[in-house]
Amino acid sequence: MGLSKSDRKLRIRRRIRKVSFGTETRPRLSVFRSNKEIYAQLIDDNAGKTLAAASSRDKGIDAKGTKTEIAAAVGKAIAEKAKNVGVETVAFDRGGNLYHGRVKALAEGAREAGLKF
Repeated sequence: MGLSKSDRKLRIRRRIRKVSFGTETRPRLSVFRSNKEIYAQLIDDNAGKTLAAASSRDKGIDAKGTKTEIAAAVGKAIAEKAKNVGVETVAFDRGGNLYHGRVKALAEGAREAGLKF
């Protein structure tokens, strides 16, 4: 019998984290997707600190539209916060999710706002 959906996602997340590592100059853009919301963080793994964070629950994010459109708005918001912190390039960590749908929309929104992966 194969792995359950949650076990498979956990295995993929561990595999991604082995190679994805954030520094102060090139932090890790970590994405967490729940059924209703989407969250993004810029993480410096050397210091163990979150440099910036954005989510679909923030007041500045327009909560109207589809989940994919909201994810793109979160991507733009995290890119703006990254610029304020002085970060231009990041290492993308999709967190065990497929690069499809809301995760892809968040990444493309961040790229449109000037963040480089």
